[in-house]
Amino acid sequence: MSSSRRLPVYLLIDTSGSMRGEPVESVNVGLRALQTSLRQNPYAIETVHLSITTFDSLIKDVLPLTALEDVVMPEIVCPNSGATLLGEALAHLLARVNVELRHSTPEHKGDWAPLLFIMTDGKPTDTLAYSEVAPRVRAFPFGSVIACAAGPKADPAGLRTLTDKVVSLDTMDSAAFTAFFQWVSSTVTSGSMSVGAATSLSLPPPPPEINVVL
Repeated sequence: MSSSRRLPVYLLIDTSGSMRGEPVESVNVGLRALQTSLRQNPYAIETVHLSITTFDSLIKDVLPLTALEDVVMPEIVCPNSGATLLGEALAHLLARVNVELRHSTPEHKGDWAPLLFIMTDGKPTDTLAYSEVAPRVRAFPFGSVIACAAGPKADPAGLRTLTDKVVSLDTMDSAAFTAFFQWVSSTVTSGSMSVGAATSLSLPPPPPEINVVL
């Protein structure tokens, strides 16, 4: 039903050259685990709409905002090499969310506050664009923004300009990514907040593979 209240969940995934091979294969395993886990939750099936955008030298919406029951999980691929245009990707995503988010009217309740999950294994190459967009991400009424610094070359401190909710993965194998996306699933299913709600989403305890960056 198009009029039912949605929980938009946006995933922004780094596909720069360093993610080639096992890391991106592990991400695909993790995304399938996320889909399976969410589909076991009746609340998620009713409300969650999932979107996946990848970024390297190009920004690609590989899954437009789609109702969970209609999601066909795309295979995420990486170029041989490429920049990490995280700033540009975030600006692209904010523009999309502004268009896609349904606000309340006298007849219909608007969407729940959207959730944004960002995963990167490096630092943004477009540092100026990133520094300009970071305060806009912080100011946007997301229900929660969670950034994941994956692997030894990621920059957790840099991600804290976007959000106070930063986690890190020491390894980039399928066990770690599956644990991360399972945790994303439990976060999503607890995340039904109205747009503009003053309180911030409290996160479920992460599994041992995930370190919360303080």
